[in-house]
This record gives sequence, C-alpha cells and structure tokens, in this order.
Amino acid sequence: MTADPHAFVSAEHHYARFRPRYPDGLYALLTDRFALDGTQHVLDLGCGPGTVALELAGLVATVVAVDPAAGMLEQGRLLAGERGIHNIRWQQGDSNALLSLRLPPLDLVVMAKSYHWMDRIQVLDDLSRVTTEQAGIVILSAGPPGTTALPGWAPVVAEVRAAYLGAARRAGSGTYPEPQETYQTTVERSPFPTVEVVPFDQVVVRSTEELIGLQLSNSYSTPAQLGDRREAFEEDLRRALLAYDPSGRYEETIRTEALIATR
Repeated sequence: MTADPHAFVSAEHHYARFRPRYPDGLYALLTDRFALDGTQHVLDLGCGPGTVALELAGLVATVVAVDPAAGMLEQGRLLAGERGIHNIRWQQGDSNALLSLRLPPLDLVVMAKSYHWMDRIQVLDDLSRVTTEQAGIVILSAGPPGTTALPGWAPVVAEVRAAYLGAARRAGSGTYPEPQETYQTTVERSPFPTVEVVPFDQVVVRSTEELIGLQLSNSYSTPAQLGDRREAFEEDLRRALLAYDPSGRYEETIRTEALIATR
C-alpha cells in the first residue's frame, strides 16, 4: 500500500484547521523518553500540515517534515510562518523513496495517520538504515477499531455522508483500506522490535461548523469528492446535527495511542 498524494486534495485547509492537536502529555513523554534537549534531528514522515512537526520544532534542532502532497506542505509552511518557526525543512516526498531524501542521521521518527497508507514493513526496514542506534520510531494512531466508543453524533454524520457519497469510505481514487494486522504486530517483527504502547485520552468539544469542517478534512469526504453538491451536503449535515443536538456542541473522547519502538 502506498500513499495517494491526491487523497486529500481540496481538504488541506480543513485538515490544518479542524483536525485536533495531540495532547501535551505526548510531547512530554517524547521529551523524557528520548531526552530531547534541542540537539536532535527528527523526521515527521507523512507530516500533513505539520500537526506534529510544529510542536516538536521547539524541542529539537531540526525537523524534516515530509509529505507527498504539496498542498499539505504549503499549509504547514503557512502555519510555521505564523508561529515564527524556522527549523523545519518542508520536503515533498514519499515513503517509498525514503532512502533518496538525503536525511541526516535521525534520532526520532514520528508517523501519525500516514503510517496507515505506507508499505509498513518496507518503511521500517528503510528507517533502520537512516536512524541512529538509539533512535525511536513513534506511530500515533487511534488504536485498533473499537478501542473507543463512537460519539453519539457519529451515526448522524455517517448517514448524511452515505446519502451523498455511498456507504464505502472512499479515499482519493480508491477506497479506505483497513489494516490486516495491528501496528504492534507489524512493528514487533521489524528492526525495531522493542515496543511500548502509551494511551492518551482527551475530550474535544466542537461546534456545528467545526464538526462540518472536520468532515471536509477526511480523505473519504473531501470538497473535491462532493463537488457541486458540497453546499447541499453541508446544509443537510448542519440540519441533521442540530436535530440530534440543538445545543450545537458535540463532544468526543479521542484516544491516541503512541506506539514507541526501539531496537
């Protein structure tokens, strides 16, 4: 499986604005676990608009932020400029060409939802060749399906989405593939077999408009896929959400699992 650089075309702005940030506890854990002191070189592989890279930049010497989608990188550059962050190297590239990216020896590699789209075994093999002996690989995910209960509003969103885009979750020119084995099983048979999984839970409350924006950030419901039906989709979703909860406040408990792997 390889990343489709077009999967999020037209969703970049919504991705940068409406996807939740990771909890502060995650960065505290990484700082402690890898003694981050401003001297390390880090790779954020499949960085999107820099959700992780922007937070790590203040903890390390350099971050190389790599993504196949030029639009995501542009959003990241804009955010970095707004925040006065200058030690991120934004680079267009694919996990399949990892060894050609001219990377420095890496002390830490972070992959979030991007790992789902990669050739998971090959990328770990390649990372073993560009990381220091003490380096860590960190994969951030929501955990296996069913790890946390879906919020009550999720079926409301799914019903409206299915009415416009069908029941299958599309992703770019294909469908959203579910992994055949857990990330932990995959990583334990890689060059980084020592694995620790640390969960973080955070409660996020969104407004109606924020929840609609979140849907437009997904690879399976991008503005491009909705096309000229986008305005009607937003209106129907707004109406359905407010019928479900007229307060316009929608709560979700988000589980982030940090899979930390070392040699």
